[in-house]
Amino acid sequence: MTKRRHQGQDAAPPPRSGHRTATALHPAMHRATERDAEMFGRPAGGWRRRWYEVIFEADTPSGRAFDLALLAVIAGSVAIVMLDSVREIGGKHRDLFDMMEWAITLFFTLEYVARLACVDRPLRYARSFYGVVDLLSVLPTYLAIFVPELHALIDVRVLRLLRVFRILKLAAYLAEFRFLGSALRASRRKILVFLSAVGMIVVIMGTVMYVVEGETNGFSSIPISVYWAVTTMTTVGFGDITPHTDLGRLIASAMMLMGWGVLAVPTGIVTAEMTSMRFASDEAARCVACGHPEHPVGARFCHQCGEAIGADTTIDG
Repeated sequence: MTKRRHQGQDAAPPPRSGHRTATALHPAMHRATERDAEMFGRPAGGWRRRWYEVIFEADTPSGRAFDLALLAVIAGSVAIVMLDSVREIGGKHRDLFDMMEWAITLFFTLEYVARLACVDRPLRYARSFYGVVDLLSVLPTYLAIFVPELHALIDVRVLRLLRVFRILKLAAYLAEFRFLGSALRASRRKILVFLSAVGMIVVIMGTVMYVVEGETNGFSSIPISVYWAVTTMTTVGFGDITPHTDLGRLIASAMMLMGWGVLAVPTGIVTAEMTSMRFASDEAARCVACGHPEHPVGARFCHQCGEAIGADTTIDG
């Protein structure tokens, strides 16, 4: 074990052709790139491999330039739709906006086809989150030919800006987003039970207010009274329905105070899950080759030397 550790410290494994080593990238970005290659299939060579490196790998100069240009086009497309919705601007530059929108849509269409063409498993990419977003970013323009009202849905392209977390080397935030998502999944049952309890409270209080206030004070039905209870407990209070009796105002005051506590409970549940997961992640796996200790639970490869973390892994503690 000692011999392996010294060997891992003296020399890192040679990089694969056409790719940087893991130490040249942010570890989270490297994991994201390798995860995409494993999920969608990286071509072995040829023009598809070159396209793959440009389109999917933001750690290469050409890939970074392509993704930055893509982000600029996405931001410009969203800006065009927003400006087109302003009557004074849209009416004056309608022809220009239409021409630019079709040019951007054709660019996105070709880019989507290229993404499908340069991976070994195109259907898997098409069903992925980014694949669905890429498809939805071009469909509204084509569908607007038959249903003009759908043109405003082009703003779904703003979701493609999520790629910025990989492209601008902010990949550490991807790990934090996954951490938050894991905490939400772990606490989903508790949150569901809590929301069920809140749902029963608003139904009961809405029914009580329907009886107390009645139709003359705007509580014309139980559903409308439940709507009032929801807006009151969430401390929104649109003011379209207000209690007029003393008892109704007392109930409303109690619900407003209860709403503060209601908003705090889900935060506490998720925070508790995040804390427990953070303690669990502190028990990180140590690489037996180079001794690097900072690996999250479940990591398969060392972020420092690239050695597999498997059965020989030791645990800090």
